[in-house]
Amino acid sequence: MKPNVLLVVLDTVRARNTGLHGHANDTTPFLDEFATERATWYEQARAPAARSLDSHVSIFTGLSVAEHGVVTSTDKLAAGETVFDELREDGYTTGVFSENSWLTDVDAGLKDAFDTVEGPRNVPFPEELDPTSFVVEHGQGEYSEFLRACLEEDTTTWKALLNGAAVKLGSDYPGLLPTGQTSTPAETYVDLFLDWSEDTDGPWAACLNLMDAHHPYEPDAEHDRWGGDYLWKLQADIEDVKWEYNGGQRPWWERRALEALYDGCIRQLDSQLERLVGALEARGELDDTLLVVLSDHGEGFGEPSLVRPNARVASHSVGVHEVLLHVPLIVRYPGQTEPQRVEDAATITGFPDAVRAVRDGEWTGREFVPEGPVVATSHGLDDPVQERASRYCSDLSPFTATANVVYRDAETGVEKFVSWRDRTCTIACPDPQASYRSAETDDGVVAAAFEGVEDAGVREGARGFEELDDATTEHLEDLATPERGRPATADLPN
Repeated sequence: MKPNVLLVVLDTVRARNTGLHGHANDTTPFLDEFATERATWYEQARAPAARSLDSHVSIFTGLSVAEHGVVTSTDKLAAGETVFDELREDGYTTGVFSENSWLTDVDAGLKDAFDTVEGPRNVPFPEELDPTSFVVEHGQGEYSEFLRACLEEDTTTWKALLNGAAVKLGSDYPGLLPTGQTSTPAETYVDLFLDWSEDTDGPWAACLNLMDAHHPYEPDAEHDRWGGDYLWKLQADIEDVKWEYNGGQRPWWERRALEALYDGCIRQLDSQLERLVGALEARGELDDTLLVVLSDHGEGFGEPSLVRPNARVASHSVGVHEVLLHVPLIVRYPGQTEPQRVEDAATITGFPDAVRAVRDGEWTGREFVPEGPVVATSHGLDDPVQERASRYCSDLSPFTATANVVYRDAETGVEKFVSWRDRTCTIACPDPQASYRSAETDDGVVAAAFEGVEDAGVREGARGFEELDDATTEHLEDLATPERGRPATADLPN
């Protein structure tokens, strides 16, 4: 019998804030127990990038970011290149469930492998155009194109425009929403997945991406153990969660304080993961399923960069800090009876290898440990995001240019070699809670690792659009731009 495949992405959850990796707050009681008693825990797993698009393309294809090159909203992954395409060709029914627009709405090539696509549900008419998803794909300043798209489907224009009004209302006045939230919680997508998988005949393969830990941080009262009303108000007053801090308009202690709400969101995700695993177990499906739980990247709360001068990490997208690249990775292989702990450097891009090993009945538990080096790449800001960032920051040089990273096993933890602009260095990572510069050079490790990397030829160019008049553009920006809550901009969600 073919095993089911379930990839659960705890979007934006960094390893440092899980109990597995020594966090002080009890954020992941279920995941801690599951990983250490019933599954395989890859202690030193790294993400290939600090953005959803780059990272998910790598997870789905097994290619490094340098190989696939799909890194902006104008890029698209060629058809048929993902492991989910392989599974569908092999008779699997496939589905993706997430609020993350890169996976379910944007024409980036990731949603194309799935028979069922369940995307954002924080608008009145989810089947119609969603302005948040639209500008994520086309870039800030393309609100005029959103209106053009509405007018092309004149029978549903009013529904799409109401979607825009709902996004604006939810972002500016979240207290007016019935749930008090501007985004859709994990519970919704877990329910959608469980209903879908129960109704599916034959083997299924799914990606369940849960966005609760992505800004805005909105834990239910039950899980908001470390935050509180003051932090909710503080968060609601922020116009730009990333650039106001980097630009000096807001003090860094505020960004640090919001980590308390973030921890509540992780605790909420943990409870949904427990419900998900419990449901599969009750159905008798868990032992017949390859279950992979990971994060696509982490999150920053003001940690100083060890590579980029005068830069600190706010949110994610740009940077190679450990809080962005060190992620949880827990795998339960079909029929696994004994826990396993892997301490070697690992990469979440091993997902396709794990799927193939399980299908062939040859899994060993080391599928995420590559034969070559563990690598990561951070690209600088693209033009639309630079325009946005420049409203707050006079110097964007710390956030531009490509950084490449190589990880290598060390006596304690891992060693990290970094190259950015004309700078190289070595960073010791002995513990998930600490890292430090151990040398001012990488001894050529990064250049050697990336020297033989070739373009895999899987990237296609995507779309470009004309602008409408200024008055129309201004109207759509006022209608659809969330100044608070989840920003509708070219680099988010990421």
